[in-house]
Amino acid sequence: MGTIKLVLGIFVIVAGIYLGAQLVPVYYSNYQFRDEVKTEATLETYTAKPEDTIRDAIFKKAQEHDIPLTKDQIKVQRHGTQGTGSLTISAPYTVHLDLPGYPLDLHFDASSENKSPF
Repeated sequence: MGTIKLVLGIFVIVAGIYLGAQLVPVYYSNYQFRDEVKTEATLETYTAKPEDTIRDAIFKKAQEHDIPLTKDQIKVQRHGTQGTGSLTISAPYTVHLDLPGYPLDLHFDASSENKSPF
């Protein structure tokens, strides 16, 4: 009886380590990417950069973090005028993981909106 509990305990620990090794990098990349999208929205609200240039910058950041995102998935919209309007960036994406016996799709949305205080 004690051997079964030991084997089961070892299995649970190994499974936990495996799941952590699969999930932590994906969630960490999403955290970093979301932070960069928020920073980009905050800074670019006050510039005259075109939406396409901002989209290209977001796409480059996604590639740096191995985020499976296409340029078409990134939506950048300005509302109002430079410095007095708002900027919305939306970048939803899905990461597929093939876990043993359980394929998993993780859905993320790195979106941010910044409104000018003016």
